[in-house]
Amino acid sequence: MNGAKKTSVSEPKPPSQKVRLVLGPDAEKYVRKDAPVSVRRMAAGGALPLEPIELASVLFALAHDSDSEVKTRANTSLEELPESVLSTVLTGPTHPAILSFFANHLREDEAACENIALNSATEDKTIVYLAGLPHRRVVDIISQNQERLMRCEGIVDSLGENPLTGRAVIERILTFLGIKEQNERDDSANDDVEVSDEDAEAAVAALLGEEYAHLAKHLASEEQGEVADAALEGNLFAAIQKMGVMQKIKLARNGGKEARVLLLRDRNKVVYTAVIKSPKITDNEVVAISNNRNSPEEILRIISMNREYTKHYAIKLGLTKNSKTPQPVAMKFLNYLQDKDLKALMKSRDVSSVISSQARRLLMKKGKI
Repeated sequence: MNGAKKTSVSEPKPPSQKVRLVLGPDAEKYVRKDAPVSVRRMAAGGALPLEPIELASVLFALAHDSDSEVKTRANTSLEELPESVLSTVLTGPTHPAILSFFANHLREDEAACENIALNSATEDKTIVYLAGLPHRRVVDIISQNQERLMRCEGIVDSLGENPLTGRAVIERILTFLGIKEQNERDDSANDDVEVSDEDAEAAVAALLGEEYAHLAKHLASEEQGEVADAALEGNLFAAIQKMGVMQKIKLARNGGKEARVLLLRDRNKVVYTAVIKSPKITDNEVVAISNNRNSPEEILRIISMNREYTKHYAIKLGLTKNSKTPQPVAMKFLNYLQDKDLKALMKSRDVSSVISSQARRLLMKKGKI
């Protein structure tokens, strides 16, 4: 676990308050303010008859000593703890500040990060940091901790921006939040009680807060979709940008068409996936998303895997024409297209040569060209 290289990932923020370590008398004598500097320097070397967690705690305290030599030695000793000692530190009831230190120092060591992610003593803010690291198993571990996800939206935010957060992880998070695939809901669950316009507006207003409550009608409305007034659109966008990730997910589920249009632009995968899973989204919206070249690739993939959506010819056509659609998906839907659309694709410069060539082959096979 030692000797990890440095990366460009943002480090966890240092504690805003003083860290209070609880040490036994055998450990405390090395870090007392009145301890001779020679004793502190000796202790900073790490050769102390202490249990692993107390040893790490002493070194962490000395790494913040007023004497520069003590600090340097203690930091080096912390970073070079033997494997047997470090393993106990990362998995035991270690102080959260020490676990945060090792999360940063060992950020390229996936096994170490796994241990820290599994440790109940690890603070949520350290989990937020770990959720953004390029470690697939760590992402999976964090996404399975429903209690942490529900109490700390920063974790969901970090997972949603991590390129390694795949569809299965996003599905798990949204399931925790009560959002499922439309074709996974049974018929009885889909027969929701109709919500009045007033109730929908009130629910959205609660998400927006007082500052933007006057915009609730627009974001709750299903009649909107394209705001003609640029100033209004700017205000709606600003209101959503001030929301936390959990609020955006709730808005994706409960808001109207304009809210969904704006939330599809969000960079967080969990947020825009919640949009496509909204029980209020219409087939016409899905058609528009399928045709939109700015739609995220993952959204197009989700649409292509939804049996209810792909029953519609316009959606299959949109996915095939969209250059952002994964090529194997587009190739599959070519087989369902009418001759006139195949001819258009064969001549189109907006699709890949693979798609246009396959369209030509299908037409030749039918004897249409």
